[in-house]
Amino acid sequence: MDSDHPHLIDDCLIHIFTFLNEDGLISASCVCKDWHEAAETPWLWRRMCLQRWSFCNLAVLGGEEVNQSWKKYFLRRSYLEMKMTKGRSGGYTCKSLRGHTGSVVGLVYLQSKSNQCPDLWNSCATVCSASSDGTVRAWNIQNGELLWCSPVQSPLTGIISDEQHEVVITADSTGIIKAWQGQTGQEVASFSTGSPHCTLLQYNLNNTWFLAVGTNQGSVCTLADVTLTKKASVTVCDIFRVNTLLISPNKKWIVAGTKDNDDLSPKVIYTESLTSSSDDEDPLCQSVPVTGCQAAVFIPTQPARLAVVHHNGQRNDKALSVFDISIKKTRYKSEIQVQQVESFPLSLNTWSSAVLLEAKDSNCIVLAAGEQLWVYSLKGALLASFKDHIMPISSICVDSFRVVTASQDLSLRVLTWQNDRDQGLTLESRYHFLGGSHTVSRGFTHVACDFSSIVASVAGKDGKDVLKAYSFTS
Repeated sequence: MDSDHPHLIDDCLIHIFTFLNEDGLISASCVCKDWHEAAETPWLWRRMCLQRWSFCNLAVLGGEEVNQSWKKYFLRRSYLEMKMTKGRSGGYTCKSLRGHTGSVVGLVYLQSKSNQCPDLWNSCATVCSASSDGTVRAWNIQNGELLWCSPVQSPLTGIISDEQHEVVITADSTGIIKAWQGQTGQEVASFSTGSPHCTLLQYNLNNTWFLAVGTNQGSVCTLADVTLTKKASVTVCDIFRVNTLLISPNKKWIVAGTKDNDDLSPKVIYTESLTSSSDDEDPLCQSVPVTGCQAAVFIPTQPARLAVVHHNGQRNDKALSVFDISIKKTRYKSEIQVQQVESFPLSLNTWSSAVLLEAKDSNCIVLAAGEQLWVYSLKGALLASFKDHIMPISSICVDSFRVVTASQDLSLRVLTWQNDRDQGLTLESRYHFLGGSHTVSRGFTHVACDFSSIVASVAGKDGKDVLKAYSFTS
């Protein structure tokens, strides 16, 4: 080493320190001044953050001590995940959120991307719940405070949140779609579909806000901007209710279909033909070559890879098929191509018709039916299976860190992902939460998570549902 060029020594130390974990880096920083400066290099901690979580919210890393912000982010989030992994008493608080006088039909975090971009320095999350009592309620789940409640309307049937803006969208039993300002509860806009039990899907395309609404008449209606201005409509499943509605990660494709008819196929719709369609041209649409769709999900790390659980010959035999969706454009026309890349039978061992399907990454899906939970690779390998619940699973929440299952047995089960050097990706069952007493409750119905909390709805035997909010503190 040339002592006249100390930056060479620093560069070598930093390179060597790339082979250390967080404990090794902290220990190395205590050796001497040079090692301390090298171990505090922001690039090292940024590298570990991105290796561990893939997505990190750079906007929250500001502050006076910028050089240490990546380190602080890594250590704080690691500590928080450690507490969530163990789920010990004292590591979290539990709040019961009461106020609805009907059943909860859905609940959403106000910022839906908080799993990928958590603000670790501001964990004051807001959850909005919709109920058959005709109200939307917004809650501070850390202290259990009711922030606002909407005026009473017809019984609500669904709720979603805007993926980028603080807006909540609801549908009621008369087909009225409403948008609410998330911070104040002020009504922003309203639109009548004339169809009860609508399915909602919000997305942004080319910096423009859109809402897709699946109706009872089998059509998908596209509304533009938060003013809810009708843009287009396309029929996808005749007279059957559209209850499957998905958007691809690249926002180019909407998949719409019904679970109510075993002979119909889900349809792929080109979003550009919906959002910029003219009266002279029908939206570009193509069937997925399966029938009897039971569940579907887009793989989050792929532009447009779709997994579908469907009937396989006999009614009770199910299969999972994977498709890549693309468009072929020629001089005279454009064609949607739906190409099958994998297909394998499923041994669900259940008569339950309710199948829940979520995806973690490019090669891992989570499936629940009845009391059981399975983890499959996209090539059909069974990676793990669990039967922790004694009654059917009613809802699941999957992110890059954990899986949470809610059941009619009045329990939530928390499982965490592990990367094993020999076995690869595995899922490990950790602990459970109990939602109360069966003398007054019927079980959990919905569950949602962000980076530091779990919120679930408990069905009350008196018809008044309660939210349970479990908040972990760092």
